[in-house]
Formats: sequence, structure tokens, C-alpha cells
Amino acid sequence: QGPDTFFRSFAHLFDMEIVEKKDVLVGDFMPSVKFTGNTRVCAYLDTSEPKHAQLKNFAMDILKRGSKVWVTELLGNLDKFLDTIESEISTNGSSSYIPHLQSMLFNFLAKSILGADPTIDPDIANSAPFTLNLWLGLQLLPTISVRVIQPLEEIFLHSYTYPHALVSGGYQKLYHFIERHGQEVVQRGEIDFGLSAADAIHNLIFVLGFNAFGGFSIFLPTLFAAIASDKTGLQARLREEVRKMNGSSTRLSFDSLKEMELVNSVVYETLRLNPPVALQYARARKDFQLASHDSVFDIKEGELLCGYQPLAMRDGKVFDEPESFKPDRFVGKGKELLSNLFWSNGPQTGSPSESNKQC
Repeated sequence: QGPDTFFRSFAHLFDMEIVEKKDVLVGDFMPSVKFTGNTRVCAYLDTSEPKHAQLKNFAMDILKRGSKVWVTELLGNLDKFLDTIESEISTNGSSSYIPHLQSMLFNFLAKSILGADPTIDPDIANSAPFTLNLWLGLQLLPTISVRVIQPLEEIFLHSYTYPHALVSGGYQKLYHFIERHGQEVVQRGEIDFGLSAADAIHNLIFVLGFNAFGGFSIFLPTLFAAIASDKTGLQARLREEVRKMNGSSTRLSFDSLKEMELVNSVVYETLRLNPPVALQYARARKDFQLASHDSVFDIKEGELLCGYQPLAMRDGKVFDEPESFKPDRFVGKGKELLSNLFWSNGPQTGSPSESNKQC
């Protein structure tokens, strides 16, 4: 199917009545559970599995509670990040900002999600970003393209799995860090959601490392590049909106962010064109007919479905000038298009719950 017929069929991947999500996070390949402490974490569970509700509710709870400190922690860590970049530029004339960005992200996410401060454990603060990058890479390398000339990539990178032993030491350090310094969050998992401490910690590492750290490490540089490369005065307009919504007597908050139409639209447009996760998978729960704008396909129970999100989000029958970055696309009446934005395992207008896989 071409880009002008793809979106409608793509939405079927998130209808939990007709598809299941058991062990298909990255397709028909599943990384060894040794990477997650011999635990099938929530992302690999189908919504019909009993433990899914416990783990999904736990994840939503920690994210909701973390939102109370999210803005404060983000701003504080951003200040340190920018100071470091400016210092390097003034000294060396340039700066490689990705390592500093990832250190900032880990510190921010550890405080927001785990309630744990990495600065009290310098070893973790220094080693965790590398550990998480290696942990992610070893799990995903058999399935992703690193743009090595073919067929060398398939022969040498995609023909076998990689041993968890290469990252087991660093993973155990993260586990013990959460065990010692994230006790409140772990105990909430045990008491309020009936989880074992081990299940809580392994799922916390996955949410922190795979979903949050991995996702932001991909998305934020893309967002920065989109704003920096604009030649239409977007930076000035964003600055004006933020200052207007946050006068001298108003602190930045989730509520004030929700009112910033242009800020939100720029983020959504970046997610539309460059979603952090390009491929989405599901397996047919039963026989059904998959419809696009102009065709119908018979799908059989058990068949694995794959959708390429960058193509779906460029459907010309849904989005005007779909290949163009339009900062105002989701402003005003454009908000109606948010029901067609699927970057989070469901439409932006949807609500995450224990009965779906939406983030």
C-alpha cells in the first residue's frame, strides 16, 4: 500500500479486540528474558494476561506520581546540561552534546520515575547512560538497521542474538541502585499492586531504560534539529508563547504546558514525521478484515502484522502536505487531527489503561 492508503489500515494494530501483543514488541523476534532478570516485563504481555493489569497500573501510577516533580527536575537538570555545553563551547569551540544529554536524561528520569537521586551514587550516575545504551543495543541490534552495506548487515549483525553477559554487571548495578534508593516506589508496587520486589524493579528498569531513556534519546535531538533548522521565525514564536503563558508570577507546570498550543503542535508534528519507534507489531487474535481507504484484506488468526509508522503518518488523505514540517498543523481546528496521531501505541486522543498498550 502507498502512503495515501496506509493510515486507516495502520490503526488496526491498536484494536485490542482483534489483535494481541504477546511477545511482539519488536516483531517475531524476542530478546532473551535474561536481559530483564528472567522476567517478561509488561511491554511483552498481552492485555489478556493476568499480570498485565497489575504492571500497567503500576507503571501509570509511578508516572502520575512522578509528574509532581517532573517540571522542577527537568528544568534543574536542563540548566546543568546547558551550562556544561556552554562551558565546553567556550573552552573548546565545540561540544558533543549527546553524552551530556543522556546524563541529564538519566538524572531527570531517575528522580521523576524512581524517586532516587543518582548524585548520591556517583558510580551509577557516571555508568548508567552507557549501561542503558549497551542494554538497548544488545536487545535490538538483531532487528534494526544500522545502515551497514548489505548483505553484510544481515550476515554479521542480524544472524544471531547477543549475550546478556555483556551487560549483566551494569544491569545488576542498576537493580541494586533501585533496590537501595527507590524503596518507596518498589514498596508501592508490592503493597498497592501485589507485585514482588523483583518484578517491580525489573519493570521499573524497562520503563526507565527502554521507554523513557531510549525514547527521549532518539526524540529530543530530532526535536532540537527541527526547531533549529526552521527559517520562518519559529523559535521567536515559541519563546513568545512560553513567556506569555508564564509571566513573572506563574511557574511552568503541566497545566500551563497544556495551554501552549504552538509548543504542543511542534512536539506533535515532530512525533508525526519522526516517531521514536518506527515499526509497530501485533498478531491477529481472530480472523478479521483489515480495511484501508480503498481496499480490504482478509487477515487470519495468528498472522503477524507490521506497520511502518513514518509511512502511516504521511498519509496524504489525512494530513495536508504530509512530507512537510508544519509547526502549526495541530493548532486550533488542527487539534482534530490528533485522533490520527499514533506515536504512543494508540491515538493521541486515547487514554492509557490496563486494557490497552498505550503509553
